[in-house]
Amino acid sequence: MTKDEIMHLVNRSLFATIGYTDEVGRQNVRRVFCVWHKGLGRHLISTNTSSAHVQSLLKNGNACLYFCDDSAFEGLCLFGKFVTHFEREYRELLWNEGDEKYYPKGVEDDDYCILEFIAEGGRFYRYDGKGNLSASEIETYDKGRNFENGYNSI
Repeated sequence: MTKDEIMHLVNRSLFATIGYTDEVGRQNVRRVFCVWHKGLGRHLISTNTSSAHVQSLLKNGNACLYFCDDSAFEGLCLFGKFVTHFEREYRELLWNEGDEKYYPKGVEDDDYCILEFIAEGGRFYRYDGKGNLSASEIETYDKGRNFENGYNSI
């Protein structure tokens, strides 16, 4: 797969799966809506600060993020770290009309945060093969990009 084909997979996935370790060492996964991307290396997810996965990621940000298209037999597993953002600029970027039903205090709601996944590498597969993505390949591909709503680009 070319990096553009991998990016197309990420953009059309709509959801991603977070793999992480909780406070007692158990492996966990969470499926999240994930359409904001800065190339292949950075991904934004809005979520509840009080959720178990955010509480675990605040203590240990090491995780993986998995995108897939089951019908095309394509997948991408990125490994890296999560950073939790409470800054207004991140909150506003991902805010949608109707979000106030989940966050009644709006973008300043204490239970509203943005997770940013920063990839350090990855592995992809498709029916015709598999391969690795290094940190330098991701950095080169992402150079000059801004965060974009990938769902709007497909």
